[in-house]
Amino acid sequence: MKNFILITILSISIIGCNSKKENKKNQKIEPIEMAKTPVLNLEQANKLADLPLHCINTEYPNKLSQTLGGEEDLKPPTTLHPAFYGCFDWHSAVHGHWSLVSLLKSFPNIDNAEEIKQKLLNNISKENIKAEVAYFHGKHNKSYERTYGWAWLLKLAEELHTWDDDTARQLENNLQPLTDLLVGKYIEFLPKLNYPQRVGTHTNTAFGLSFAYDYAETVNNEALKKAIETRALFFYDNDKGCPISWEPSGSDFLSPCLEEAALMKRLLSIEDFKIWLNAFLPQLKDTNYALEVGIVSDRTDGHLVHLDGVNFSRAWSLYKISEGLPEYNHLKNIANKHIHYSLPSIFGDSYEGGHWLGSFAIYALNASQND
Repeated sequence: MKNFILITILSISIIGCNSKKENKKNQKIEPIEMAKTPVLNLEQANKLADLPLHCINTEYPNKLSQTLGGEEDLKPPTTLHPAFYGCFDWHSAVHGHWSLVSLLKSFPNIDNAEEIKQKLLNNISKENIKAEVAYFHGKHNKSYERTYGWAWLLKLAEELHTWDDDTARQLENNLQPLTDLLVGKYIEFLPKLNYPQRVGTHTNTAFGLSFAYDYAETVNNEALKKAIETRALFFYDNDKGCPISWEPSGSDFLSPCLEEAALMKRLLSIEDFKIWLNAFLPQLKDTNYALEVGIVSDRTDGHLVHLDGVNFSRAWSLYKISEGLPEYNHLKNIANKHIHYSLPSIFGDSYEGGHWLGSFAIYALNASQND
């Protein structure tokens, strides 16, 4: 009787195993949906140029983010910031100018190229930049736009430096006093920052350091590079298990996890980065890894539309992370999907998104072509 029961159990087990194997064989493996790599062409460039063209000289509405020391500080944006008064706020004005420079550099035959150059020269004049520098020297303005606006100013300076054009040389020279001021502010500030800001909005430390590092590498500013490398490794070198499943928050336009990973890609050797990334975001190595796009429910809401920004910035970070790493090529497909979701919506968008999202789209599209 015991032998009979044992034989029965073994028979059931064997049948069960065979059934599982058969089920696995019959299971359909769903193919990963492949998204075409987006490309910035002349037609898109003309449409994207319209966004900053419509706002770099639009003074109101305006968010000054100003600390008032007295009635004497109550002045219109064009007086306080004669170079960067448009596009709702200072940093958006700065990266609106970056957008036009980037598009002119890539597409010299863009519509209204000469008009765009003249607008840039009018705004980024020696006199206007002198006034911008004076603002930062104000008693209550030492930390103004730290570090998001600082980062975009250095990205603008980098774009001018790498643009082989007479207009670029004049603009770069005009901008230089403000560029030098913000480089000095970075070098002074970073040793004082004991903890990084791990948020999905303007003050994200990793984002600010990435753009500043790009500038430092491009112009070979060793002091700035050293300041960034030292602090970034202090902040992030031992990080593990970033909770990317918590992202995004309701009004994020940056990914705290991916911005940090993209920064470390800039700083570490390939082998060290792969070890670091496997501890920080091990799930990224899974070829079936999926990351849902940030869903925008209302593009007329200035905060909710930030999620279009998170889609573009996630994309540029994913491109950077996978650059030169074939085992992470699948991340580019995720990046492509993020751009395809948000790109069609920024044209004809409300001013809440239109005054800044073009810059994010251009930077993401440029990043898609870098590998």
